[in-house]
Amino acid sequence: MKIAIFIEKNPVTGKLRDVTAELSAKASSLVEPFGGEVVGMFAGDELPVNSDDLFSSGLNRLVSFSEKRLMDSHTIAIKNIIEKMILSEDPDIVLFGATSLGREIAPLISSSLKAGLTADCTHLYIDDFKDKGKILYQVRPAFGGNILATIISPDSRPVMSTVREGVMKVPESMNKNEIKSEDFEMILQDNWFINDFLKILPKEKKVHFNRSDIIVAGGAGVGTRENFKLLSDLADMLGAELGGSRAAVDSGYIDKSRQIGQTGAVVRPKLYIAFGISGSIQHRAGMDESSKIIAVNSDPKAPIFHISHFGIVEDMKTIIPVMMRYLKEDLNG
Repeated sequence: MKIAIFIEKNPVTGKLRDVTAELSAKASSLVEPFGGEVVGMFAGDELPVNSDDLFSSGLNRLVSFSEKRLMDSHTIAIKNIIEKMILSEDPDIVLFGATSLGREIAPLISSSLKAGLTADCTHLYIDDFKDKGKILYQVRPAFGGNILATIISPDSRPVMSTVREGVMKVPESMNKNEIKSEDFEMILQDNWFINDFLKILPKEKKVHFNRSDIIVAGGAGVGTRENFKLLSDLADMLGAELGGSRAAVDSGYIDKSRQIGQTGAVVRPKLYIAFGISGSIQHRAGMDESSKIIAVNSDPKAPIFHISHFGIVEDMKTIIPVMMRYLKEDLNG
């Protein structure tokens, strides 16, 4: 079995996107039982500055094409290059990050190759299917995140998926592979460069869930947008990131960019503190792998208590001032 992954570089930092390591590690775990191979495919102006990190992410081989004209992520050119690589490598599975570029070129390639494509996957596994043998099972949210759908393409090859950033866990330690790097040869055509770029400007990303050891999150039970200010103040004291459930977002208490759950971000912090979150299955799917979970809810029957390591049945407006007082005392020695 062979799995190919799209190696993507952040055009602003010049480094690998986080989702690349996640895809590589997941692909490695998928092929390991079958003695398979993970092949990386890159097309751009030059390899990412930290491309050596690919050695420890599960990749076995890297096929790359570098050309200065590709520095602005020309969609059609990159799509055609990656498509030629796929035809040359003939993988069973191709994985893309669900980034702007990945979401743009994956459908174009799947349409051209008449291959099955499942978007925004949150889980992947391989299992038997009738007389087709081992195939890829792709899990993703459906119907607005109310259910999880498992999708298969038993008659399609290669099977293609885009995968959300942050949902595939990268092991803390992996065996380093001696990656074989190969240059891909092809001739670029001028009509592939039909989009003109003025300039790529960095945009500050305000939410960094994947970099935060602590997340303070609120749900509909917080009650008002003003009450979320209490959570924000606590998060600032803890050096934490602020998040919210879908119900909190729908209620207008917090911005959608901070939504955690099936239809938002998937997080795994060392500490997750949930205030006024009932604990629906959709929200739990986005945070239940946190190392420690503290739940504060006035409803003793809230489902969030079933997965929390510590639970407090109390109004958050009573608990948060107490937490902050003790934090101030601790900070002041």
